[in-house]
Amino acid sequence: FFFSSRRRHTRFKCDWSSDVCSSDLFTHVQSGPTCTQLLAWFGADVIKVERANVGDATRGQLRDIAGVDSLYFTMLNHNKRSITLDTKKKSGRAVLDRLIKDCDVLVENFAPGALDRMGITWEHIQSINPRMILASVKGFGPGPYEDCKVYENVAQCTGGAASTTGDEDGIPMISGAQIGDSGTGLHLALGIVTALYQRTLTGRGQKVLAPMQDAVLNLCRVKLRDQQRLERTGVLQEYPQYPDAEFSDTVPRAGNASGGGQPGSILKCKGWETDSNAYIYFIVQEAVWPAICKVIGEESWITDEAFASASARLLHLKPIFARIEKWTKTKTKYEAMEILNQFDIPCGPILSMKEIVADESLRQTGTIVEVDHPTRGKYLSVGNPIKLSDSPTVVKRSPLLGEHTDEILNQLGYTPQDIASLRTEGVI
Repeated sequence: FFFSSRRRHTRFKCDWSSDVCSSDLFTHVQSGPTCTQLLAWFGADVIKVERANVGDATRGQLRDIAGVDSLYFTMLNHNKRSITLDTKKKSGRAVLDRLIKDCDVLVENFAPGALDRMGITWEHIQSINPRMILASVKGFGPGPYEDCKVYENVAQCTGGAASTTGDEDGIPMISGAQIGDSGTGLHLALGIVTALYQRTLTGRGQKVLAPMQDAVLNLCRVKLRDQQRLERTGVLQEYPQYPDAEFSDTVPRAGNASGGGQPGSILKCKGWETDSNAYIYFIVQEAVWPAICKVIGEESWITDEAFASASARLLHLKPIFARIEKWTKTKTKYEAMEILNQFDIPCGPILSMKEIVADESLRQTGTIVEVDHPTRGKYLSVGNPIKLSDSPTVVKRSPLLGEHTDEILNQLGYTPQDIASLRTEGVI
C-alpha cells in the first residue's frame, strides 16, 4: 500500500488532517490489509497495488459466490483504490518508483527478504524519497527465527497465546480472534501514525516493523505477568488448578477462568441443552459480593468466614460457581444479564455471530455496516471499531481489481497515450 502526500502534490485528494496517502503496495491476505484499511477509514488515500490480471489472493479465497470478490477480500479492503502493476517489467518498475517518490508510506507484509530480492531496498527507497516511511509486518523480529514465514496460528503459538489458552487438562488452543494477523495490523497502524508525526519534527522517514510474535505477546502480557508471579510464589491462586493441583514451572491453561484479579467463569443458562451458546460469563467482583449472595439466595455467605473475603473465596471457587450456575440455569442469558446488571454485577452473554448480526444497536453505531458491492451485491462487514466524535467513518466498498489504474496513473502524470502503451505491454 502507498500513501501520497498532498502537501507536495495537491492533485491527490484526502480528508485526513495530516494529508497522507499510503501505498498498499505489497500487503495481502489479512495483517497488512487490516492496517491499511484502518488508515483508509481515517481518511488516508490508500492505493492498493496488485499483480496485473491476478490481484490479491484473497479475492478468490473462501468464495461464497462464484466469479466475484470474496468476503475475505471485501471486508479487509474498504475505502481503498486499486491499481494493477507488473513490477517485473522495466516500465512497471518506473511506475512503482513514481509511487515511491509521490507517496508518504509504503506498507508490505511479504515473506522475509522478498522486498530486497525485488530490488526495493531501503536504500533505494530513501534515494527516491527520503521522507518515505516503510512499514512492514513480519513473523519475527531480529533473531534466530527472523527468516521464517508465519501465519495467524503460528503467531499465536509463538507469541504465548496458544500455550495459555484451552482447558486446564487439554492441549494448547488457538483463539477464534485473529490476534496474530489483525492484531499485528493494528499495531503497525499505530507505528505508522507515530512515524508520520515524528517526520513532522525531523523531516525524515523511517522503517516501522511490527513482528507478529511481538504483537501477540503484547496482547498476552498478563500471562507474562503470571509467569513471573508463578516463579516467585509457586502458585496462581485465581487459576482453576488452585488449590487442588500442583503447578509446574510454566503458566498453565486456565479454561475460561478470568485473567485478572476478579474470578470469573462461563456458566450454563436456561436452554443450554439445545443451544450451544446459552451461556453467560459471570465475574465474582469483590465490591458486589453481597449483591451476588442475595441474588442467588445465599445471604449467609455474606458473613460466612469461608466466603466473606476475596482471599477466602479463592479456596472455594468451584462450589461458588456451581451454586451461581444453579441460579443461571433458571434464566435465559438475557434474563440473567438484565437482573445482574441491576446490581452492577459484571457479566455478559455468550453471543453467536448470528445474534451479533441481529443486534440493531451495532448497526446504529457503525460497528456493523451494510455495504453495496457492484458484483456481489449487499453484504455485512465490521465498521471502524474506533469512533471519533468529530470525524465519523464512512465505510466504502472495496475496489474491483485495477478499478483505479487509469485514474492513479493520470494523477502521477501519465498521459492517455502512456497509459495505453503500458496496457499494451501488459504492465497494467
